[in-house]
Amino acid sequence: MKMIMAIVQPKDAGKLRDAFIDNNIGATKLSSTGGFLREGNTTYIVVVEDDRVDEVLEIIKHNAKSREQYMTPAAQIDNGSSAIPINVQIGGATVFILPVEKFLQF
Repeated sequence: MKMIMAIVQPKDAGKLRDAFIDNNIGATKLSSTGGFLREGNTTYIVVVEDDRVDEVLEIIKHNAKSREQYMTPAAQIDNGSSAIPINVQIGGATVFILPVEKFLQF
């Protein structure tokens, strides 16, 4: 059994949730705010048997797309220097796969 944690942009969170539902995969959704781009993230936690790990990874890969965005670094804004937007790659998914030692329900 494995626990998969996928951190995605909110723009992709709804599509990913729908894909999990369509494929009968239970997921817990956690939302957070802030960060480098001053945008939140959504983290899905999925626990599946080992034989479904590849299926879950494909669903995440297909539904969490990377995109380009121009932004002004907070350091430039905070120190009063002229704001020069930079092009950054955002989106996609950061995924952790962890072994489950015990699975308990109370």
